Amino acid sequence: MHSLHQYRTGPLPFQASTRCPATTKTIKASSSDRTLVAHASHGQTQDCNSSSSSSTSTTQSATTTKRQLGVSAAALTAGLAATRVNPSYALAGDSAAAAVADTLPQVPHVQLAPNAAGFEVSQVIKGCWQLSGGHKGDKQTDRTGGEAAVRDFNNFVAAGITTFDAADHYGPAEVLIGRFLKENPELKGKVQVATKYCVFSGRDMATLSKASVAAAVDVSRQRLGVDKIDLLQFYWQDYGYDRYVDAALYLTELKAAGVIGQVGVTNFDVPRLEKMIGKGAELASNQVQYSLLDRRPANVMASFCEANGMSLLPYGVVAGGFLSDKYLNLSVRDVSVDTYSKGKYASVLGQAGGWSWLQQLLQVLQQVAAKHGTSISNVASRWVLQRPAVPAIILGARNASHVPDHQRLFGFELDADDLAAINGVLAAGSRPKGDCYDWERGGTF
Repeated sequence: MHSLHQYRTGPLPFQASTRCPATTKTIKASSSDRTLVAHASHGQTQDCNSSSSSSTSTTQSATTTKRQLGVSAAALTAGLAATRVNPSYALAGDSAAAAVADTLPQVPHVQLAPNAAGFEVSQVIKGCWQLSGGHKGDKQTDRTGGEAAVRDFNNFVAAGITTFDAADHYGPAEVLIGRFLKENPELKGKVQVATKYCVFSGRDMATLSKASVAAAVDVSRQRLGVDKIDLLQFYWQDYGYDRYVDAALYLTELKAAGVIGQVGVTNFDVPRLEKMIGKGAELASNQVQYSLLDRRPANVMASFCEANGMSLLPYGVVAGGFLSDKYLNLSVRDVSVDTYSKGKYASVLGQAGGWSWLQQLLQVLQQVAAKHGTSISNVASRWVLQRPAVPAIILGARNASHVPDHQRLFGFELDADDLAAINGVLAAGSRPKGDCYDWERGGTF
């Protein structure tokens, strides 16, 4: 999950701004090509991935958990009305994309985790952070809102990508999914919806109760238009407030009541998972950042999940697009930070090894991609998909143009030679030392 954190202060080898890009900005290179600074005029000091396109401060955006305090029916209705679309509006390219997808293999489905008997997800999950705002990018290819976003879901489902991942703070994402499900009732039971319950503010963490958790889940159910949320993932901002164990137990009770299908978490570390499971919380998955740039889950998290019947659901798999053909042999001076995700992953790249190291990695990935007749992003995705405890990966996209490439993910596997070549470049970069999300909370990467 893309959540709150302040970027680390001080120099980074490949440094993103401590503020989020409100408009398209060009990355400037210093005398070293390992230094990248994305300048932005936005007054926000938090990672904007967590609060869609809001321009409020960290303190103000913490009130996104107002859903815990209850949202009026009028406010909910107003939100639904704001995203209503014109069914007669046609978008060019829909039929072409569908035609290509029909010639490729369907994306397979797999059981989420040993702890989630009978519940399957598509091995590529459509990440819906891109529907939250701040991801529009090029206008010609933007399909992140309104009718375009709703229609795009059809292309994903047609390819076998039937699992959607949203969150309570991803702008209108839940409402857009709900609109799609309402317009396609025949898909009931065939589409799996994962969303998130996130607690950001100190006040909400300190005053958490069974009623506030239930109210938050109910708001998501109303937005999605479902009686039961297939997978509810839980995020907790500050471990200094120890009520996260209570929250996990309340969610487990809602699972027993049939309101939630499976309970997951996002961006938790091993010590906190041990506490929750030790008290009786029934957890199926942990959604974490996992890519060739960020290999922290391999340190301790993957083995913990395997030992406890859980799985990892990786996001950030292609690092906001940096792990793709688009950036091969590209000068750092020509890189534009025009989406929130690029700003986030520029910072991650700084920790991993910098721009020159990225070019070395992309060159090796391109060689592997040519061998298998696929793309760099597919090689990067396949690497994560073949990691222990990973049943599926979350791939966010601004439009459905990537769907055929997602399908091609299942036409090859990385062999020992591929992995050895990739590992050689990884060894030349910086090896991560921390647990999942430690760095974002002020600890070690």
